[in-house]
Amino acid sequence: MQQTPFCLRVGHLLPESMSDSNTSDFTNPPTFLLLGIPGLEGAHFWISIPFCITYALAVIGNLTILLIVKKDSSLHWPMYYFLCMLAVTDLVVSTATIPKMLSIFWFNSREISFSACLAQLYFTHSFSVMESGIFVAMALDRYVAICDPLRHSMTLSNSVVAKIALAVVLRGSTIILPHPLLASQWQYCRTNIILHSYCEHMAVLKLACTDITISNYYGLFVALFVSILDVFLIALSYTQILRAIFRLPKKEARLKTFGTCSSHLCVILVSYTPALFSFLTHRFGHHVPIYFHVLIANLYILAPPMLNPIIYGVRTKQIRDKLLGIFVQKGT
Repeated sequence: MQQTPFCLRVGHLLPESMSDSNTSDFTNPPTFLLLGIPGLEGAHFWISIPFCITYALAVIGNLTILLIVKKDSSLHWPMYYFLCMLAVTDLVVSTATIPKMLSIFWFNSREISFSACLAQLYFTHSFSVMESGIFVAMALDRYVAICDPLRHSMTLSNSVVAKIALAVVLRGSTIILPHPLLASQWQYCRTNIILHSYCEHMAVLKLACTDITISNYYGLFVALFVSILDVFLIALSYTQILRAIFRLPKKEARLKTFGTCSSHLCVILVSYTPALFSFLTHRFGHHVPIYFHVLIANLYILAPPMLNPIIYGVRTKQIRDKLLGIFVQKGT
């Protein structure tokens, strides 16, 4: 006997009015239903605890970075401007997804309107692309600071930094725009149940019953174009940086100079590693359990916003000193 697909065996999770309509024919369904982490529903409450702590740390950490840079005029340099941009993108990505996840885990609030789902999809992916662009801008800043330090302020003037920031925002906002536009045109006649904890692009596309080849190939193009281009530019910058470092005569000078890049390299690893795993499991991990897909995708959303401010707070002397100064003042 043929087994009923999992996505059609969840009527007990839905309100009665929704369970009757989860296989209706519709182009734009009025609502989607997010299952959270399929297969781990019984552990949702316990999973929500680290999720909540992580989100709280992300909000506190990134807001602290923004406030410190805003108040201290000595930090009004390109490196810290780009760090503020990174903090804003982390706040947007985490806030666009995690509160809804927690409402699913705590209150079983699974419904999300079609337009809200597409908006979540757009903001999550567009700001992720912006974050990748910020890493390139940070690599450029490190390259100029180390390879041409005497012209750093001239090369990366405020106007140049503003133009770089505008380019990063425009690229992220425009290259992802076809995702929700195309998704709004597809017919969703299989189910309106998303086997995910947020409206991730591929999870939404899997619900369509029309030919979504355009969306599939465009999504693959965006992922490869952004990742390959940005990794290439970052690698090119650090190749030149390493060449400049190895020309320094003293070992102490080499270590100190390379130390100025360590925060940036750590943040890149924290962001790109779960993103790479998420991409590979979606595209090639067809036999990987679905809860593993979702957990990896959640790790990509959760880890960078929490760890980025911690890494920069610990590894960047200027920010570390400002934080210590705040705590010392409060303690006296």
